[in-house]
Amino acid sequence: MMRHIAGAQTWRVAILCVLVSMAAAVPGNAQVRTQDLAVNTQSQRQPGGAGRTPSNAPLVLTIQDALQRARSNSPQFQSAVTDLGVAREERVQSRAGLLPNVNYTTQVLYTQPAQPAGQTALGIPVRFIANNFPHEYVAQGIVHQVISPGLIAEYRRTGALVALAKAKAEIAARGLVVTVVQAYYGYVVAQRKYATEQRAATEAQHFFEISQKLERGGEVAHSDVIKAQIQYQQQQRDLQEAQLGMDKARLGLAVLLFPDFNENFSIIDDLRLPAPLPSFAEVSAAATKNNPEIRAAVASLRAAGQDVAVAWAGALPSISGDYFYGIDAPRFATYSTDPGSGQRFKNLGYSWAITLDLPIWNWGSNYSKVKQAKLVRRQAQVELSAAQRQFLADLRSFYSEAQIARTELESLSSSADLAAESLRLTTLRYQGGEATVLEVVDAQNTLTQAQNAYDDGQVRFRLAMANLQTLTGTL
Repeated sequence: MMRHIAGAQTWRVAILCVLVSMAAAVPGNAQVRTQDLAVNTQSQRQPGGAGRTPSNAPLVLTIQDALQRARSNSPQFQSAVTDLGVAREERVQSRAGLLPNVNYTTQVLYTQPAQPAGQTALGIPVRFIANNFPHEYVAQGIVHQVISPGLIAEYRRTGALVALAKAKAEIAARGLVVTVVQAYYGYVVAQRKYATEQRAATEAQHFFEISQKLERGGEVAHSDVIKAQIQYQQQQRDLQEAQLGMDKARLGLAVLLFPDFNENFSIIDDLRLPAPLPSFAEVSAAATKNNPEIRAAVASLRAAGQDVAVAWAGALPSISGDYFYGIDAPRFATYSTDPGSGQRFKNLGYSWAITLDLPIWNWGSNYSKVKQAKLVRRQAQVELSAAQRQFLADLRSFYSEAQIARTELESLSSSADLAAESLRLTTLRYQGGEATVLEVVDAQNTLTQAQNAYDDGQVRFRLAMANLQTLTGTL
């Protein structure tokens, strides 16, 4: 009997040592992560991971590298950049319409001669008077200039459109930052969660083995073994889900960053306890100065106002001037000879013309264009007002989100530390017969949830800062 009791005590001491060593292996500080395990595991999963040579080593990307690559490969951002380039070229073309244009033209004009002979016009036998001579040659340089209020208004309109496109490109750039931050740190946290589930699965397996040994020693009931087995199976399923989540996050990031869908890359986990958040006054001042949404709404209103001016210009007179210099003669030559007098004269000469166009009647088309432009301008005013209100709401909302996320990080870190300590103490109490298997399982689940919550909290703060950056620029 004494020998049996001594054997049981020996088993207890041995199991207690194993559990204490396992609990001690759990990180006491939630900021010390097991990401290396996830990164190494991910490296092994990549093709050629076991015997990779330096030539095909994975590309290591920081968040700044990811942002730069995303700008080159994002169709939405590149579309905004293209629109900006198109708007600038339209402004160049509109400016060219205000300046004199120079062209060169060459023509050969033929008119059917008169039959019978003797029918003349200006002393030249012709039948059909369409030109000055039966054979007329024109080679001239032409300077053309148009002065119109519509062209001036159109030039101003293109300037507003350039400002609008520039603001939209800035909006797209800042929105892309949010997308990249979410994808990049989502993959970081997916790796962390995979490492956490690996640790939890290992703990569940060890606890299952310990419960079996205790059952064989007659110290626990078979129900404890069943509960430990259920917990172990659940952790295995959670590990598979974490693996799937990590794979999906990696694929999403690869689509965002690489034009050729390259999966041979790794990222740097730089999530840490962030610096204090700037004051609301500082954030508000930066947002008021650098907000592209307001700039876009103002530029849109300016463009709509110029559209009204362009429409009104259609009812105003315009003046055009043309200056011609060159040849307009019956011979394609710089000099000609008069058949009657034999005198030689120069064919080169010039002429000019000024034209005044005055719109008289167009069946109300111009008035309709003015009315249409005014409707668009009124809508732009409504959108500017809405953008200003939305800006104030977003500023307060995004700042509050960042402030709460920043404050909760310290609490989440403390909860992860407490959960690790709770698992250690609960395991010791279970060994002393003071805790049940349900308490141990609950402590294991609580630690996993606390660590995952801390990781999610860090990503939430980074994403909140990225959203705030869409209003303020770089904080």
